[in-house]
Amino acid sequence: MGDFLKVNMNEYLPLRDVVFNTLRQGILMGELEPGERLMEVQLANRLGVSRTPIREAIRKLELEGLVVMIPRKGAEVAKISEKDLRDVLELRCALEELASELACERMNDDMFEQLNEAFLEFKNRIYNTDLSIIAELDEKFHNVIYESTQNQKLIQMINNLKEQMYRYRLEYIKDENKRSGLVEEHKMIVDTLKRKDIVMAKQVVREHIIHQRNTILENLNL
Repeated sequence: MGDFLKVNMNEYLPLRDVVFNTLRQGILMGELEPGERLMEVQLANRLGVSRTPIREAIRKLELEGLVVMIPRKGAEVAKISEKDLRDVLELRCALEELASELACERMNDDMFEQLNEAFLEFKNRIYNTDLSIIAELDEKFHNVIYESTQNQKLIQMINNLKEQMYRYRLEYIKDENKRSGLVEEHKMIVDTLKRKDIVMAKQVVREHIIHQRNTILENLNL
């Protein structure tokens, strides 16, 4: 474990949540690497806390799929497998296509303006900020589309995938050579939604996710 893993105290959050957020961010940013064992005593000493919030955080991370429990070994950071990646992105693709169709039918002028602003913010900051901020702006862009569907069940299902998607989203944007293409794909999504072209909107979203899958598979040698 590197010295860069530090707990950032937040006076508004319980200690267990601060520890959870610290370990979660460490996994998502690669500071805690796939396959690395999570030793309660070592983590408690490193972060200057007791073992109780460490144990609670590991349990929550297991529920998110970021940590796995190995018999006779204990907790370790979950590896990104090809099957997990394909399973998550297949589901995301289906949900995103439906969201695009509904957005074409239901997005009003205010929502479209929000989408365009989110796109411009993403475009303007994609080379000048750290990965976590880029990922948040990417998520913000897609969230406008989800909200415009006005389908709370669909939004809830997509939100349930967010934690797993965040890890893959970070892996995707790490590749600087793909970022210009990512901006162009977002621009195509905006254009098709503006035209209310359901067929093209679904196709563009599908290709967007396929590109993400292929980039991650290539970069992780899966």
